[in-house]
Amino acid sequence: MVAVHGSETEATVVDNRQKAHSNERYAALVWRRFRRSITGMIGLILIVMLVLMAVFADFFAPMNPMETHESFSPPQAISFHDKDGNLTLTPRVYATAETGELDPVTFQPVVGPDLEHPRLLGFLVKGAEYRLFGFISMDRHFFGSTDGQPVHLLGTDKFGRDVLSRAIHGARISLAIALSVVTVVTVVGTSVGLVSGYFGGAADAWIQRFVDIVLAFPQLPLYLALTSLIPVTAPTNVFLTFVVVVMSALGWAQMSREVRGKTLALARIEYVRAAIAVGASDRRIIFQHILPNVMSHVIVAVSLQIPTVILLESFLGFLGFAVKPPLISWGLMLQDTATYSVIGSYPWILSPVAFVLVAVFAFNALGDGLRDAVDPY
Repeated sequence: MVAVHGSETEATVVDNRQKAHSNERYAALVWRRFRRSITGMIGLILIVMLVLMAVFADFFAPMNPMETHESFSPPQAISFHDKDGNLTLTPRVYATAETGELDPVTFQPVVGPDLEHPRLLGFLVKGAEYRLFGFISMDRHFFGSTDGQPVHLLGTDKFGRDVLSRAIHGARISLAIALSVVTVVTVVGTSVGLVSGYFGGAADAWIQRFVDIVLAFPQLPLYLALTSLIPVTAPTNVFLTFVVVVMSALGWAQMSREVRGKTLALARIEYVRAAIAVGASDRRIIFQHILPNVMSHVIVAVSLQIPTVILLESFLGFLGFAVKPPLISWGLMLQDTATYSVIGSYPWILSPVAFVLVAVFAFNALGDGLRDAVDPY
């Protein structure tokens, strides 16, 4: 009898666990499955770091991105050795200075590290003043020189501006453009796809022909033609808004096509037909029955579309059609790499490419992890 009672208890525990899992919320189930994806979690962590860096760019940037110093100054490597080669616990960098010798080939002055004047590094140091969120006056930076001397861990550009500080500030514009475009594309594309797939008939046919027209446009020539319509003297906010509108106008069609396909399949499922049979309104059916089942696909599509917009903005910025100074973006910074001679002599100006690669990898990894997590099979 004891053995039977014990087996019944174990069966009850197993049954309760199964009921708990069956009653688990969908979001919690997706999160539990998503946590098993190593690449997905890495992507999520990188995205959080990029967003924090963009929001608090003034704090994380070691210098003022508009402050000028020596042009095309090479990166300063972090060292833990003093001028005599002894190991120290305080990190430092050495600025470059002329050694007094001439290169025997080019007859240019030879430069080397200035070992006599090290610049000690630290965290939460004082530096250039800025306004956090536009109204909180601060002068603390996440890291930098303890004595306020300029530090160029990634070198400077042709105007002598710190590349690392500009890349950190550029994340704010690049990510803002990507998120704005994807938000508009998601709202418009999802709405059009739901209406087209649910109602069908003549409405669906006309909507899909218009979508075909939008998808048939050659995007690159159209981007260049539309962005060139704005005069150079136009305010930067107007130009930035126009770029977002153009990218959104050409990007919603693919999202609507995908949502329409999912809606066509869901509109023929039994519970949707049952809702129609009991007299539920079209609005209730779309928002209560179809949209929640489409959202998993939309979320994955959004996470995979953001890196596409980041790459597009970088490409258009490289061509000079995305962002204009004094705004800073990763694509705008890459304009300095337009010639082979500049890249060969000053390769560190390619540093913004690393930020683009990290952002694209992070969102792609997040999208792959979400796609596996929301897969019902």
